[in-house]
This record gives sequence, structure tokens and C-alpha cells, in this order.
Amino acid sequence: MIYSVLLACAGLASQALAACTREQLQEATAAYVKAQAAGDLQLTALASNVTYLENDTPMDISKGVLSQAITIDLNRSLHDTTECATFTEISAATNKEPYVIHTRMLFTDGKITTIQSVVANDGDWAFNATGQLYWSKQEKWDPIPEDKRDTRDVIKAAGDAYLDSWGDGKVKVPYGTPCARLEGGMYTGSGRPNANTCQMPEFPQPFKITNRRYVIDEEVGGLDIFNDFPFIDANKPNGTASTNLIRVEGGKIRYIHEVTICSKRNCGR
Repeated sequence: MIYSVLLACAGLASQALAACTREQLQEATAAYVKAQAAGDLQLTALASNVTYLENDTPMDISKGVLSQAITIDLNRSLHDTTECATFTEISAATNKEPYVIHTRMLFTDGKITTIQSVVANDGDWAFNATGQLYWSKQEKWDPIPEDKRDTRDVIKAAGDAYLDSWGDGKVKVPYGTPCARLEGGMYTGSGRPNANTCQMPEFPQPFKITNRRYVIDEEVGGLDIFNDFPFIDANKPNGTASTNLIRVEGGKIRYIHEVTICSKRNCGR
């Protein structure tokens, strides 16, 4: 009897932790993309007290990029049922003002309680929306067969190793072959599509990427890490808003998309 009660309690706890389904999260990202295309803030799942940030700065959602109608050329999303969170990448190369937008949404009781967007445009690091769109469209982000999917821990560890290696070149990163990095609009795989071109050099010390925030989707081997990128922007030595979208296949990194915000053109470099 006690054993049955414990099992029932464990089941209820599991349901409480998984308070959202993939279908609910997919509906939310589809609604977000539709809202961004229309510049319409009337998201049905939006909490009345939603926290809204752009480039790590809290702001009034009615004054943010979400209030602008944007021509969206390509979008892809990750759905994290463990953390009740989503990530969406928007490529808007043909918009009047081109953008690449990375957005993380957090949910509580079915409502969007936090929206964090890294909004890149002209002047941000290596920004080229046309190039970003072109190369992104060449990539394959299809769902991975269930028996070949990596675990959440494996996917997260791959992303962390990648960022850790920037400060410590001895960190072993599970790069795949091929592996390509899309940095702004620059694609490392353009000349050698079958090679590993993702490896990063060690940055000047001390160097540590902090304030990492994760969205993980095992179905597509996807991971996005919102983070504070130090060094790159002299005006923000402790870190500027940045994200890395990563695809992991068979425990190896296949694709990386980096978007980094600059306080002045190309971070003054």
C-alpha cells in the first residue's frame, strides 16, 4: 500500500515538473513567430506580468522589436519540455531593416512569464542577414530518429565544452566532421564543407563565459545558450549579450550559430 502511494506521489511530482507538453510549446513558438510578423503583442499565452528583455536590458514590451511587423524569411525553434522553455531563431534578411533575432521564452502554468531576445542588426558582430539566411537554409535541422538521439546531459555538455574552450584551449570539444559555424553572416564551412571548421582559438586570459541560460531539445539535438560574451566589446569587458545555437548529432557538434551584440559598430574591431 505504502509502495503504491509512493509511486502515485512520484507520478504527480513528475507531472508537476513536466508542466508543459511539446505540443503546447510548439503552439507557443508558432504564435510568437506570427505575432512578430504582424507586430502584434496579443499573444494569448502571454502572462499579464511578463518580463521582457532585449539584449539583456529590461524594457516595456510595447516599445520592443516584438511591436514591429517584420518580414520573416526563415525561422526555427527548440522546445524544452523539461524546463518549460522555448528558443526561436528568426532570420529577417529582406525586412526593411534586416534582423537576426534569437528569442528565449519561459513558461509557468501555461503562460509566457519571460521573453528574452538578442536582437542583432547592422553594426553588430559580423552582421550580415543575407549571408546568415543563405547559409542557414543550407543546413539540415530535421528531427533525429528516437533511437539515435543524444541525452539532455550529452547535448548540454557539448555546448558547455565549446564555450569553455574559449578560455581554456585544453578543453576537449566534441566537434563532428563536418562541423560548421555561422558567426553573424560568416560561414566557416563555405570553403571546406566536409571538414571540421568550428574550432575556436583560446582568448586572452582571464576569460570565462558567464550567465549561461539553456534551452535544450533532444528531438532535434538542439541547444541554445544565452550568455555574456566578454572581451569582444571593449565597452563591455564583463560581457555583451550573445547566444550560441548548437546542433549535436551522435554526441558531436554539427552546427553552431552565434549572434553577438555590439555597443558600437562590429564591437570596435
